[in-house]
Amino acid sequence: MKALLALIDGTTWTGDAAGAPGTALGEVVFNTSMTGYQEIITDPSYAGQLITFTYPLIGNYGINLQDYEAERPATRGIIVKEIARQPSNWRTAMTLADYLLGHDILALSGADTRSLTRHIRTEGCVMGGITTELTSSEMLAAIQAHPGYVGRDLVREVTTALPHQTPAEAGTIGLIDCGHKANILRMLQDHGSHPVRVYAPTVSAAELRNDQLAGLVLSNGPGDPSAVMYIAATLREIYQELPVMGICLGHQMLALALGGRTVKLRFGHRGANHPVQDLATGKVTMTSQNHGFVVDPESLAGSGLEVSHINLNDGTVEGLRHRELPVFSVQYHPEAFPGPRENAYLFDEFFTLVAR
Repeated sequence: MKALLALIDGTTWTGDAAGAPGTALGEVVFNTSMTGYQEIITDPSYAGQLITFTYPLIGNYGINLQDYEAERPATRGIIVKEIARQPSNWRTAMTLADYLLGHDILALSGADTRSLTRHIRTEGCVMGGITTELTSSEMLAAIQAHPGYVGRDLVREVTTALPHQTPAEAGTIGLIDCGHKANILRMLQDHGSHPVRVYAPTVSAAELRNDQLAGLVLSNGPGDPSAVMYIAATLREIYQELPVMGICLGHQMLALALGGRTVKLRFGHRGANHPVQDLATGKVTMTSQNHGFVVDPESLAGSGLEVSHINLNDGTVEGLRHRELPVFSVQYHPEAFPGPRENAYLFDEFFTLVAR
């Protein structure tokens, strides 16, 4: 079955359908990781988006039962140069195509992903769609009628946390679920010394305060941070009372809570090889990233926050630290699956603040 990718600017790419038939609309982005497609596809931060993989062969080690970042994929669809039909790996439970079909996710295989990526780098991420049933003119009309990506609250589409009915234990770490990757929860639980309790993104400061938490983590999540200011409002009420760590969207929420602002990047940072420098030590680490918005450093005056890390590719803000309080955040993913694992020390830093 043939499939069509169309962008809102009228450009199109064609190929073969490799997942479910139908039509899927979303913001078209690209990821430069060479491996880790299972974790990428199941990362809730991709809600509302179509993922272009720049690595030419995707699916070569299949899908296993252990490496999910969420129970089901949040992405609207994927675009690949070639999808492997006969994966080879001892953990393989199914092919990528079968997994996509089972979750009703569209995929376009055989597309010229190199030209598509160059187009996005030049023109920026724009709305588009994959279809097996509409013509290019019909797709353009559908894309133009779509509500778009900026300004939408996509967090509520991917969060699964329900309010807990039992009191938190002494020393509990709270995780506000904005669409968290499973490995963030694993990293917190593996520390071993503190129980972890997951909260819905709509949790109030009063609820958090009532549970007398030892520390608070704000997770990653999808979409425009300015569309979920209710999370920032909760954080604004409580950040002075306990150690706080923010990751990706949680990092942006911290900045917004303290009076900063965020801006949209032209094509975002999505991949597993982004160099980030710690300004305090000068050390450079490779990081795993997935975001389309960044904190504007000029907006932080008077917030109490200072820039702690920068992206060496473009100089954007990759970390924040409060000058007086045990509060910090990073734009990248220290849980790093897929990707380099050299930033896991940030969880140790958080628990050191909790222990003080």
